[in-house]
Amino acid sequence: MPSTRLSPGPKLRYLVERARRIDVGSVIERAKEVHEQHGKAVPLVVADMLWSAARRDVAFQDYVDYDFAILSPEERATFMTHPVSAQLAARYAHPDHRLVFENKIEFNRRFDRFLRREWLVVEAGNADAVRAFVEKHGTIVAKVPVSHMGLGVHRYHAAEVDDWSAFHRGLLERDEILLEQLIVQHADLAAVCPGTVNTTRITAFNDKKDVHILAIAQKFGRGAVSDQMSFGGFYTMLDDAGRAIGAGYDSHGHVHEKHPDTGFPIADFQLPFMAEVRAFIDEVARVVPEVQYVGWDVVVSPDGPVLVEGNWGAGVYENKPSVTGIRTGHKPRYRSAIGF
Repeated sequence: MPSTRLSPGPKLRYLVERARRIDVGSVIERAKEVHEQHGKAVPLVVADMLWSAARRDVAFQDYVDYDFAILSPEERATFMTHPVSAQLAARYAHPDHRLVFENKIEFNRRFDRFLRREWLVVEAGNADAVRAFVEKHGTIVAKVPVSHMGLGVHRYHAAEVDDWSAFHRGLLERDEILLEQLIVQHADLAAVCPGTVNTTRITAFNDKKDVHILAIAQKFGRGAVSDQMSFGGFYTMLDDAGRAIGAGYDSHGHVHEKHPDTGFPIADFQLPFMAEVRAFIDEVARVVPEVQYVGWDVVVSPDGPVLVEGNWGAGVYENKPSVTGIRTGHKPRYRSAIGF
């Protein structure tokens, strides 16, 4: 039986690359954040951050985000970190099948039946088709095929377009060549933030027999086209029943007991159609079995879940102890399902 232990190779490469690119000023700034939040001495935090990165696969931002300064070694060991997640992604995503998840057009083609919305690829010579698509839907989302963190995503309104030839030409020039119908989200999500389609990130592992849900994070936007932190968004973790375990937070030190724009108490949030969401993930995770470890972004519509995208580099969403009062993370679930 092949070993399920993570190879030291990726870790060593990560450490070498991290050492080569280390920004001492950035580390000190993060240490100052920790000092302001928890009163720990900056030099001691810097030393602890460096030791944790080298010996425990803890990214500097993970150390800040997950309040490692106030946790015991045993508690820290329960948290997933980005370096560990990156090693899992490299191991459990076959290189020949990653393109499906890296290119949004390829993803839409493969997962079309789960999108439950219309979409169109902008090409030379199809200005009339683009106009018909945008006028049919009124407002559409345009995406750059290869992008990250919500970048390269824009909303356009048919009523604001005066020159359709120029609009078509501009989409091509900006590489915004994937157009999609807007997703209509469930009223329970709109009650928190109506101006942004609020996605649920579900990290799952397909062991070729069963699909294991490892962590669920609910993201909320601030009215922009994306709910990513680069657009002012934040998140909260959900339990297995789809209930928020506490207030919202981001990687910039902001904590939101209530949504800043609507006043909705984040800890009161309950994701609707949770049973359907779990069944939905079980189905989509089997479409490309060669990519086993994926962070799936879904939106719950009035009729149930719809798929936004899948990320083979799943990233990490974790509990924040100082916000929730819960001093453990999700790593035991990852270990149980994946066996590393």
